[in-house]
Amino acid sequence: MPHFMKKTTAVSTLKAGFENSFAALPKKFYEAITPEPVQNPVLQKYNWKLDRELGLNFTKETEDLADCLAGNLVFADSTPIAMAYAGHQFGNFVPQLGDGRVILLGEKITPDGKRLDVQLKGSGRTRFSRGGDGKSPLGPVIREYIISEAMHNLGVPTTRALAIISTGEQILRPDGVHPGAIMARVASGFVRVGSFEYFAARGDETAIRELADYVIGRHYPELIQKKDRYRQFFSSVARKQARLVAKWMHLGFIHGVMNTDNTSISGETIDYGPCAFMDYYDPDMVFSSIDTMGRYRYANQGAIMKWNLNCLGICLQSLLGKTNEAAADVIDATLSEFEHEFLNAQRIGLLKKIGIENPGDQDSSLLGELLALMQNQKADFTLTFRYLADHIKPDSDMTPQFQKLFKTPVAVTAWLESWQQRLVEENSPEVIQAQMNRVNPLFIPRNHRVHKAIENAEDRDDFSQVHLLTTLYENPFTEQPDFTDYAQAPANQERVTRTFCGT
Repeated sequence: MPHFMKKTTAVSTLKAGFENSFAALPKKFYEAITPEPVQNPVLQKYNWKLDRELGLNFTKETEDLADCLAGNLVFADSTPIAMAYAGHQFGNFVPQLGDGRVILLGEKITPDGKRLDVQLKGSGRTRFSRGGDGKSPLGPVIREYIISEAMHNLGVPTTRALAIISTGEQILRPDGVHPGAIMARVASGFVRVGSFEYFAARGDETAIRELADYVIGRHYPELIQKKDRYRQFFSSVARKQARLVAKWMHLGFIHGVMNTDNTSISGETIDYGPCAFMDYYDPDMVFSSIDTMGRYRYANQGAIMKWNLNCLGICLQSLLGKTNEAAADVIDATLSEFEHEFLNAQRIGLLKKIGIENPGDQDSSLLGELLALMQNQKADFTLTFRYLADHIKPDSDMTPQFQKLFKTPVAVTAWLESWQQRLVEENSPEVIQAQMNRVNPLFIPRNHRVHKAIENAEDRDDFSQVHLLTTLYENPFTEQPDFTDYAQAPANQERVTRTFCGT
C-alpha cells in the first residue's frame, strides 16, 4: 500500500501511562504516524518481569494488549511518532534514514522515576522507509529479543525486549519469504549520533542546540546549569561509549553494524542486527554478512566508536567553541579521553576475568600471552575464562573441560604456572574464584542456539526454544545442571558463521 494511502489505526481504551516529551520538539524532528494494522496478531512472548519494572501491570487477561502491541490499535494515551535521523553506514554518509520501520509509542515513567521509551519495530512504513516495506521478519525479532535480554542480564547497558508479536503476514526478503513479526522494545532513549547528523547535514544549528538541550535535560540533567554543558555533554557521551564497548569486548560480543545511526546518545547497545558472540577467540572475527571488509570486526570496535564520536563532535562544533579551531581542540581532547577511558576499561575488565583485581605493570603481558594462546589454539572465548577459575591453586590439575578447549593442552601449562604465581599476590583462592565467576558467564547466546530457536519458530511455529533460552539467560553466571549442553561451544558442523540483518 502506498504511504499516502495508509490506513488510520483505531484507538483503544487501554492506557499504558504514556507521555511523549520528544513530540514536544518541533515537527521537523519526527513524523506523527500510527502503525499499520496486521492480519493476525499473536502475542508469542511477553516479558512480564519488564512489564512490572515499567509499571505497566498488564495481565494475560488484559483486553486489546496484543492488538496494541501489534499496531492494530493505538494505546489511548499514546502519541506515536517516527524519529528523524541520518547516519554514516559503513563509513558512507546517508543524509536521511530515520525510523523506517519503527514507531515510538511513548515514554513510560517507571515506579522508580526513570523515563523509558517504548517502541514497536516492524510496524509499517513511515516517511523514512525509503521504499522499504517497514516490516520485520520473525527471525530478526527473535534474535533481538533473546540477545538484548541476555545482554541486560550480563550487565551491559542495552535496549530491553518487551514482546514478540507474530503478524500472520509473509515478508519478502532477498533470501525468500519469511513469517512476519513485530517487536516491542524499551530503552532510556533512542536519540542517536545520526539524530545530530540529520540536522548538521541541513545546516540547522538551531535544531542541533534544541536536540542537545533535550538530551542533556533527559539523560544528563546534572549538566543543565553548567556554563560549559555542551563540552561536558560530549565528554559524558564519550565516557559512556568507552565503557560500553569495553563491556562488549569483555564478553566477546561483536555488534556487527556500528553505524552512527546505531550509536545511542544514552550509552546503550541498540539495534541488534547481524550481531553475535564469538565462539573461539579471533580478534578479526566478523559475522555480519554485509561487513565484507571487516570494518566492524571484534578488535576494531573501539576505533570505530572513536570515529563515530568524531562525527558527533563535528555536529556539535558550534556549541563546543567560539571558533572552528577552538571546537576542534575540544573534539581532539575528548577523543583522546575516550581512547584512554576505553583502553583502560578494556584492560581492567579483561584482567578481572583472569582474577586480577589489583593490576600491575607486568599484568598486561600475562593477559596478552593468554589471548595469543587462545587465538593460536582456537580456544573458546567464554569457556576459557570460565573454566580458568578451576585452576587457581598451583596443585590443581587441568580438568578435562579446560583441556578440551586447547588443541595442544600442554601449550598453556607454562602460562598457567605464571598465572598461579601471580594470583598469590591477590587474595585467597576461594575469593578469587568467586570474583571470576561473577564476571565470566557460563551461558551466552550461542549463534547455533539462537539460529535453532529461530528455525523452529519460523518452520514449525514452535517457540519453546525461545522461551527456554530467554529463561536460561536470566542467570548467565550461574551453574544450571539441567542445561550444561547449552553452555558448550558448537561442534564444527553446528557453527553459524554468518548473521543477517532483517531489513
